[in-house]
Amino acid sequence: MPFGFTSRRFQAVTRRFLSVAGLILGLCQPISAEAASRIKDIADFEGVRENQLVGYGLVVGLNGTGDSLDKAVFTRESLIGMLERLGVNARDVDLDTENVAAVMVTAALPPFARQGGRIDVRISALGDADSLLGGTLLVTPMLGADGEVYAVAQGPIAVSGFDAKGSAQSVTKGVPTSGRIANGAIVERELAFEMASMRSVKISLRNPDLTTARRIAEAINREIGPGTAQPSDPGTVQVEIPPTYPNSMVALLTDIEQLPVEPDQVARVIVDEQSGVIVMGDDVRISTVAIAQGNLTIRITETPQVSQPGPFADAGATVVVPRTDVEVDEDDERRLAVLPSGVSLQELVNGLNALGVGPRDMISILQAIKAAGALQADIEVQ
Repeated sequence: MPFGFTSRRFQAVTRRFLSVAGLILGLCQPISAEAASRIKDIADFEGVRENQLVGYGLVVGLNGTGDSLDKAVFTRESLIGMLERLGVNARDVDLDTENVAAVMVTAALPPFARQGGRIDVRISALGDADSLLGGTLLVTPMLGADGEVYAVAQGPIAVSGFDAKGSAQSVTKGVPTSGRIANGAIVERELAFEMASMRSVKISLRNPDLTTARRIAEAINREIGPGTAQPSDPGTVQVEIPPTYPNSMVALLTDIEQLPVEPDQVARVIVDEQSGVIVMGDDVRISTVAIAQGNLTIRITETPQVSQPGPFADAGATVVVPRTDVEVDEDDERRLAVLPSGVSLQELVNGLNALGVGPRDMISILQAIKAAGALQADIEVQ
C-alpha cells in the first residue's frame, strides 16, 4: 500500500470519507417549502369546546379606590342586599364607603370539566372604581348561556397594573381596574357529554377550505381504513367509527389528531388602514402590470420678521412683516416599474420596496392593482 497506508487504516479513511459525503448530500437535499400541520392544530372535534361563563359580584377590601356609592347605585343596592342576607340591616343607614366595587366576573369552562375542578376567572370593574389592587372577590355564581350556575368564584384578586396620583401628577401602569384569580372558581355543574358512546363525530375546520377538508379525509382513510371519513362541506369532515375501534371513540380521535395534513388556503391580502399593516398570503399572484408611485408634497414655512423705524425717526411704527416660503416636491426621481405576469409574493414585495413605497402607499397600490384586475387574491380591509 503506497504512502505507508495499511489495509485497516485505508478502510477507516474510506468509511470516514463516505460518511462526510453522505452528510453533504443529505444537506443538499431539497426541503419542502410547504409545512404539514397536525389535524388537531387546524380543526376541532364536535363537542370538544369551551363554554363561556359570566357573573356579577362585589370586591371588598379596597384602599379607598372603590366605587362611589352615591354615583354607583347598583353597587350600593348590591352591598345592602349582601348585608341583609348576612343578617345586617343597612337599609336605613347612610353608607359612605369607598372600599367596595361592583365587578363583572368572566371565565371559560373547559370541555369535560368535572365537578370540584377549578378554573381561572377574570375580574373587571363595573363602576367608577380607580383600582382593584388588594381586593377580594366575594362568593359569585357563574352563569352559563342557559342561565344555570356552573361555577362559583371567590378569592383575592391579582392586579398587574397600578395607579398612583398626587396633587399635580399621576402615574398609571397597565389596567388597575382589571385582574384575575388563578383557580378562583370551583366547578359545580358538569356538562352532559359522553364521547365514548358516540358512533360518529364531525371534524370542524377552523379555516374552511374544500382542498383542506378533502386532504383530511384522505389522510384519515389512508391511516384508519377506507370509508372512515367523508368531507360533507368545506368546513366539516364526517368520521364514522370503524370496526377496528369498537366502542373506543377516544382512541380513534387520538390517532386521528396526530395525522399530518398540508392545509390549503385562499390567496388573500389583509389590510389594516388604521395601523398601516399589510399581510399577504404565499399564494398571492399578479398579472403583468406597470406601477408608478409619487407623492405631491407642498411645504409652507412661515418665518415672520419684525420691522421697526430707525432711532430718533419722526414717524413710523413697529410692525410684523410676514415671510412665507413655499416648496413643492413632486418626487421626480420616481420611475415606472413593470412587474411581469405570475410573480410571487416575494417578488411583489421586492418590487414595491425598490420603488421606495411605504406601508400606507402600498395599501393604495394593492387596491389599485386589484381594481385593474391584475391581482389574483382577495383584499380584506379591516
